[in-house]
Amino acid sequence: MHKVISWIKNQPVAIMVFNLLLAMFVYTLCRCTFWYVNSNVFGNIAANQLLREFCAGLKFDLTAVLYTNLIYFAMMVMPFAFRHNTVYQSVAKWVFCVVNAISVISNLSDAVYFPFSGRRSTVTIFSEFSNDSNIASVCFTAACQNWYLIIIGALFIALLVVAARKVEAEPTQEKKHAVYYVTHTATMLLAIYLLVCGARGGFTRDVRPISLNNANAYVDKPIESAIVLNTPFCVLRTIGNTVYKNPNYYTDYQSMSAVFEPVIYPDTTKQFRPMNVVVLILESFSKEFFASLNKDADNGEYKGFTPFLDSIVENGLTFEHTFANGRKSIDAMPSILSSIPRFYEPYFTSPYSNNRVSGIAGELNNKGYQTAFFHGAPNGSMGFEAFANISGFKEYYGMTEYGNRSDFDGHWAIWDEEFLQFYANTMATFAEPFMTAIFTASSHHPFRIPTRYADVYPEDGIHPLHKCIRYCDMGLRRFFENASQQPWFENTLFVITADHTNGLTRPEYNTDAGYYKVPIIFYTPNGDLRGHVNTIAQQIDIMPTILGYLNYDKPYVAFGHNLLDTVNYQNHYAVNYNNGIVQYFTDSLMLLYNDANMRAAYNFIGDQLLQTDIKQQLPDSVILASTKHMQAILQQYIERMIANNLTIETK
Repeated sequence: MHKVISWIKNQPVAIMVFNLLLAMFVYTLCRCTFWYVNSNVFGNIAANQLLREFCAGLKFDLTAVLYTNLIYFAMMVMPFAFRHNTVYQSVAKWVFCVVNAISVISNLSDAVYFPFSGRRSTVTIFSEFSNDSNIASVCFTAACQNWYLIIIGALFIALLVVAARKVEAEPTQEKKHAVYYVTHTATMLLAIYLLVCGARGGFTRDVRPISLNNANAYVDKPIESAIVLNTPFCVLRTIGNTVYKNPNYYTDYQSMSAVFEPVIYPDTTKQFRPMNVVVLILESFSKEFFASLNKDADNGEYKGFTPFLDSIVENGLTFEHTFANGRKSIDAMPSILSSIPRFYEPYFTSPYSNNRVSGIAGELNNKGYQTAFFHGAPNGSMGFEAFANISGFKEYYGMTEYGNRSDFDGHWAIWDEEFLQFYANTMATFAEPFMTAIFTASSHHPFRIPTRYADVYPEDGIHPLHKCIRYCDMGLRRFFENASQQPWFENTLFVITADHTNGLTRPEYNTDAGYYKVPIIFYTPNGDLRGHVNTIAQQIDIMPTILGYLNYDKPYVAFGHNLLDTVNYQNHYAVNYNNGIVQYFTDSLMLLYNDANMRAAYNFIGDQLLQTDIKQQLPDSVILASTKHMQAILQQYIERMIANNLTIETK
């Protein structure tokens, strides 16, 4: 051991690695303390699950340690001989100790604050207490009440200082030659590569920088994500994110809920209908691609690119004006599966992504459903697995479960044709009733299809995405052919929609309204749901519509409407967030708001290119009613995000 320590002392990079591992160890000690102090809040967690959460926490600790120690990292990897100077090493050591002492303090402080907030602190902590003049007094009182944490924190910091001193660099007069500089330059480049990979949370291109939401992939309950996470990570990852502030359009909840109430109380007198539910979320399937949804285009001669799905539309239920709530794939899952709209920024990357949420799967778990989510990309990609887990899906099927990488498209995921067959065959093994969802992937940049279909689906469209749409449409036809032979098929409600639009070429779709037009189709093999209804529908309507059709009898939070409630068709609306502007659709109007101020208004039906602002022509009563409704939706969203109030807790 003495020889090992002596060798480390002569290698600045080795000293750095030792100290970063030391910091990781101290983070784990902080996590143990955090969990123990709040064990009554977390309740009984099985030992194997707790171990899983602690192990997962190392991934988030590594990112936090690398980010917080960037200055120390730079000081230690520079390929210069002066790194061996005693004074230089002493300064580097204290930079390391001070930075990580602050991390210890923040982690242990959060152990005290967590019971009040229900989640790890983020950058919002600074705005939450920015106007409190007595914050020093509050902190002093909390410190006195939790004196034992001060002692524990002092011990952890002392461990950092003492252990770091054990590997202080020894002075050397050895002359450095060219080999030294070449070797240490190469070491620096390797260290930088490893730093970037560690900070991102992985080595492959499938990995995006990990966020708070990724912790949900490892937990049984949303509150347990606080065990996986650490406070420095949460603060750093939310810097620059929008911190929600209550706009206070309404001063009391009663007046706000009278205008818009997201808590849905179903009719409990109806008998529950235990049908299977299958939700297909199609990558980049714009409404533009459907001939059946554009019957007036090209004087009725428009052919589209989805012949099979057009046949589903003709035998299913859809709506005239159907909108996505966002323009990114990560916006789609919260909207479609949990009826959460997209405001300000994607839910996945917001400071509130560890809130408790429910969803179609979470609610149907209450009825004994088997629930599973399918996505053919590498497991963990896009944060889908994490959100699927936290929204109630009990099982996840990704590339790992598919098990055959020879069907990988080389960029994103398993080819849709093969993965849709896997989807159908896997559901054949499920006990009924079940609820599943799949997110397809092949209709995506770089717009490739299997080479065997190059002549079948040539570049015959205006946009290269069109051949991918034709290919995916074929894959869906084969999926339904397979599914129709399964015993579960007849007792199933299918919902088909898209995550967002892409590849828009027609002028009526290249507008601020057209950018959000996606298909929303409900299909039952028994023909129970059919028609083309002249009303507005949006992704966040899917969850309440499914639960309404099944006669689900428990209250839940949803920002959309039950589209089968024909009595209230006139109250349907759609909302999306477009570069700082809230777009609010009602009747034939598209109203644009910047905060509470209406900037413009268009007749999005009669003026499909949105060329004429009719704001000045609208009656004051219409403007007032629409504005109050939009404000109530937005304030309900913000208040519930801040208060972590997106679920109905039942006993």
